Amino acid sequence: MPSIDVYNVEGKKVSKVDLKEEIFGIEPNEAVVHSVLVNYLANQRQGTQSTKTRAEVRGGGRKPWKQKGTGRARQGSIRAPQWIKGGIALGPKPRSYKYRVNKKERQLAIRSLLSSKVLENDLVVVDKFDFKEIKTKQMANAMKNLKVEEKALIVLPANNEVVQKSARNLANVTTSSVNTINVYELLKNKKLVVTVDTIKKLEEVYA
Repeated sequence: MPSIDVYNVEGKKVSKVDLKEEIFGIEPNEAVVHSVLVNYLANQRQGTQSTKTRAEVRGGGRKPWKQKGTGRARQGSIRAPQWIKGGIALGPKPRSYKYRVNKKERQLAIRSLLSSKVLENDLVVVDKFDFKEIKTKQMANAMKNLKVEEKALIVLPANNEVVQKSARNLANVTTSSVNTINVYELLKNKKLVVTVDTIKKLEEVYA
């Protein structure tokens, strides 16, 4: 069972915490992580792009010239796709890109990324964020004390308005909760900052 040091917001080591092997100590499965990431990005697509077909563009109600005898190619409408201002043939229409992946795959992807954070020494454990008021400077000082200089994701056991609003103006800090973390945020942010309570909640949810 792996263990990791626990720090306070002043950056001082206060204790150690044991991590469950099946959550933080597995061999990362890159194929599953990739599959779940592609699914997440596909589900974020709006799918609102749209073009008009020859039936939808304005005009072209009558045949531009008679079928025979003019010497020109036969045409049925000036809104056919080959005409300027004509309709678009086989263009995009509004659609949904959403699809589902297996729940076990999603959980395996999260466990793989949590384990990779431990392997790469990118997991930082804090005893708690006990801020009394919403203040960006408090969070900036905490990140400095913890030597977190790269892009960081703070995962909380539940929504905490004081912590979340204290971090929202920091360009390199993102906050999330155990119930809303996803592979995209874990991959986008180099450091993962969690509290002791967050670890307990993660082990409950992903065990």
